[in-house]
Amino acid sequence: MPIKVLPILAFKDNYIWCLINDRTNHCIMVDPGEAKSVLAFLKGANAKHLKLSLDAIFITHHHWDHTNGIKAILNTHAVPVYGPANEKIIGVSHPVDEENVIELAGWPVFKVLAIPGHTLGHIAYYVEDLLFCGDTLFSAGCGRLFEGTPAQMLNSLNKLASLPDETKVYCGHEYTLNNLQFAQIVEPNNIKIKERAEKVRVLRQKNLPSLPASLADERLINPFLRTTNPDIILRIEKHRGKRLEAPVEVFAYLRKWKNNFK
Repeated sequence: MPIKVLPILAFKDNYIWCLINDRTNHCIMVDPGEAKSVLAFLKGANAKHLKLSLDAIFITHHHWDHTNGIKAILNTHAVPVYGPANEKIIGVSHPVDEENVIELAGWPVFKVLAIPGHTLGHIAYYVEDLLFCGDTLFSAGCGRLFEGTPAQMLNSLNKLASLPDETKVYCGHEYTLNNLQFAQIVEPNNIKIKERAEKVRVLRQKNLPSLPASLADERLINPFLRTTNPDIILRIEKHRGKRLEAPVEVFAYLRKWKNNFK
């Protein structure tokens, strides 16, 4: 089924993703951190005679910049709000977790994936070849560990990395260029990182999004998906000045290193 995905900009670097069913002109909003931009988008589409009808809201985790728009949107659109069962989010009417699927009339079935780490209840939505993963997996990076452990986050990233090559990654922020700059430091001889950075730089100069990212490409450029790569391990051990025994140690130090990168 043809699903068009359009970005709605919010705040400094957030993306609210709008899924549009081309057959019906119905849509789904993912992580509306603010209502103003969503309502303006719907109003603008309707003014162009597209007559978009909102079917649902999907929430990946509880952080305010992904949830603050729920209440105001519901004031004018009576739709179900799906969100993580293990987090308390005002406005969520349908709590879901990994054992659940989402079936909406006219849409293919959405799978829910539990991906704790950034927050303890973080989830992703996966449909056909589209992945909406909030702040867990970024292009060339990953989210900070605000609540979860390194082991939880590494397990979540490995789960996402196991999806098919053609998976398109739609994450919650425009962090790609900064992430690639860090990735080049971690893996300076990786030509794929350099090529991706050049492409993203051109896109951002035109104020275009760097997303979606191809999961196949992410496996080649994202250091957080490459914690078993010998060159990356040696680079991190040299930076830390200590031998690392397990992938989770490699990941934990890599994340700390990125936390201090500017």
